[in-house]
Amino acid sequence: MRNIIALRQELHKYPELSNKEFETSGRIVRFFEDLCPDKIIKLGPTGLAFVFEGKENGKTLMFRAELDALPIAETNNLTYASANDGVAHACGHDGHMAIISGLAQKITDHRPLNGKVVLLFQPAEEVEQGAYDVVNHPDFNKIQPDYIFALHNIPGEEKHKILIKEDSFAAASKGLTIKLFGKTSHAAEPENGINPANAISKIIQQLHQLRNRKTQFEDVILLTIIHIQLGDIAFGTSPGYAEIRLTLRSFNNNDMDLLSSHTEQIIKRIAREENLKSIMEYSEVFPATVNDKECVELIQESARENQLSIKTISKPFKWSEDFGYYTEKYKGGFFGIGAGLNQPALHNPNYNFPDEIISTGVNIFFSIYHKINCK
Repeated sequence: MRNIIALRQELHKYPELSNKEFETSGRIVRFFEDLCPDKIIKLGPTGLAFVFEGKENGKTLMFRAELDALPIAETNNLTYASANDGVAHACGHDGHMAIISGLAQKITDHRPLNGKVVLLFQPAEEVEQGAYDVVNHPDFNKIQPDYIFALHNIPGEEKHKILIKEDSFAAASKGLTIKLFGKTSHAAEPENGINPANAISKIIQQLHQLRNRKTQFEDVILLTIIHIQLGDIAFGTSPGYAEIRLTLRSFNNNDMDLLSSHTEQIIKRIAREENLKSIMEYSEVFPATVNDKECVELIQESARENQLSIKTISKPFKWSEDFGYYTEKYKGGFFGIGAGLNQPALHNPNYNFPDEIISTGVNIFFSIYHKINCK
């Protein structure tokens, strides 16, 4: 493939954080200049959709890659290691962009006969709102894809192996910040204040009990307390304010709704019992990525055509992907591609996307494209 590895390594060298992917977006635009897409659609400040149109009416097929990197300091000793301090492509989005760019080269040489194919470069996957913003952008709503596909590299699996699953492929998750408002007093006179400490103790205990009540949920749920703040460090003060931060996680969206509802009820009840005011705020909300049966069959057929090993996973991955915002509205297919048994884990400071699997991703996507737009 022409210059694809060089593109991947250039993208790796100049990573940018979510919603700041201006240079990355510019590099992609320059790469596509010679590929002659029929349209380039801007989706927000950095998001891009390149459209290749057939001569006849037909299906609209979309493939997605992610533009953003992570706030991680890279430790690799590479000639193309990150030149941006504290930022690294430690999740492989540089490789995903390279795969979609390689697919564009093949589409340029084999234009669609019918319908259209759209190559989407989406910002801010790592912080959840990227896909949400794209899906709700007025120009995206004009595209209305019939199918949308994406992949993610999977360290710990043999290179080139294709991982698939119908229904939920990756978990739903959301961050929850709980703010508790009481009344500050002197530490010598705690009876004159309302200290949230007892409420925190009750909340932790009852949330752990909720997490362990497995029978009321359809599948796996997780509830992780990640941060607690109670007042300030002042030995003469009984605090009147506290925050608790949680991560809620589930394998399906129904369980997430149920888990969220039960959690909110516990917080509100304990706050009332302790005479506290409570505020709850959600952030980094990821719906479950739910695969359509037809899309999974297309992935399987394409993997077999390319003589690739297929692994059907029995349970969704516990990590989350904002691709779930697309599968809520459109037929979607999301699959994994093995990145190597000894490959460092995702979000590890010495992770580096393996260039050998770029062609594998390109070939799978091209086979899917050929089945839909080149009949």
